[in-house]
Amino acid sequence: MRETLSGWQRWRTTRGAFQPAPYLDLAAWRALSPRRRMLHDLHRAATHANLPLQQTPMSQAVTKLLRGRIETNALKHKPTTRAGVMITGGGYQGKTETACEIAADFEDDWLDLHHHLNPSAMAGTRDLHAPVAYVQTPVTAKPKSTCKAILSFYGADTKNMDLPDLVRQVAASINDHGTKALLLDDITRLRMHRVDDQDVLDLIRAFMSMHVTLVLIGVDIPGSGLLREGRHDPRTGQWILPPSRHAKIHGLEATQTERRFDLIELDRFRYDTPPQITAWTSHLAGVEQQLRLMNATPGMLTDNTMPEYLYRRTNGVVGLLERVIEDGCREAIDTGTERLTETLLDNVVLNLAGDTGRDESAGEIPAVPPEPDPPADNRQKRKRGRNTSFDDRGPAAATGT
Repeated sequence: MRETLSGWQRWRTTRGAFQPAPYLDLAAWRALSPRRRMLHDLHRAATHANLPLQQTPMSQAVTKLLRGRIETNALKHKPTTRAGVMITGGGYQGKTETACEIAADFEDDWLDLHHHLNPSAMAGTRDLHAPVAYVQTPVTAKPKSTCKAILSFYGADTKNMDLPDLVRQVAASINDHGTKALLLDDITRLRMHRVDDQDVLDLIRAFMSMHVTLVLIGVDIPGSGLLREGRHDPRTGQWILPPSRHAKIHGLEATQTERRFDLIELDRFRYDTPPQITAWTSHLAGVEQQLRLMNATPGMLTDNTMPEYLYRRTNGVVGLLERVIEDGCREAIDTGTERLTETLLDNVVLNLAGDTGRDESAGEIPAVPPEPDPPADNRQKRKRGRNTSFDDRGPAAATGT
């Protein structure tokens, strides 16, 4: 629950605390007691469900831009509007996790720089320092609900407030908590044909007068209509938006006549050129090093036709790759195969229909590539379903447990 200050801080301070399962070969696993084997397999499942976020050539470009923009704006003392950043891309491509990791790394360094104290806090007041605020855009956003979502992060009371009061409270909360970056996720849930959503976008522009780096994250931002009124400056590479018409109404007078955003795309992997193929294979090699399968061999994910197979299954989308690998590892452990093969992965079905936390109409759920035809001897087994247990796994059966 990163949408609250306490939740964000808990995630930020513990995000690297998970310890993966130790590497054990088959002989060492068989030497364990049945209970220890079961616990080790559970630890392996947790390891595969919590694979670390890997840098890709695409995420490195996002890191360079976003970290530089947040840090530069945080060091400014001039009363000018801070340029913002828009991160676009398809669903399941790691936009949120990449942006949150970058912001959390900045917050770690900012807190260390200021000895975990708010340098702007007024003497004698309670110091609640929140260099980063993370907020999800409401599914049916309105100006009031958007302000309340931001204020909910800080735990502020929003009862009996009209819109001008809410906007002023947002400005006060950002200032009082020393917030340097405000992340608004799922921004493309806004629909520009709705009057309320147009007002929300206008309100977001006004937020840029609050001396905070505004980071908008969404699926296909250029195609969503959010930039309809903007113009692209080829000289700077920035999107320039007109100022909010609400600025004077809400007491947030513009400090310059235009608002600027850098737009960057976190794209999926491609598989068309040798450098792209190398990048995809290198990513698979990094994933392979994190797996805890006892019959795995070097090159399990990178040799022969496995890179092409995994690309066909996932279309180069890192979130889909994570699902295939996670479910494939569970299948490998349950069946005693203890390695990933194309035949085994044919039994893994990608189904994103149950992801209720994403808005499909906003493009947050990607199209899943067609499922491969299972081998003939597996078709009947898939229809019947399996009821495997710890006792009938391959390695376990060899020990008589």
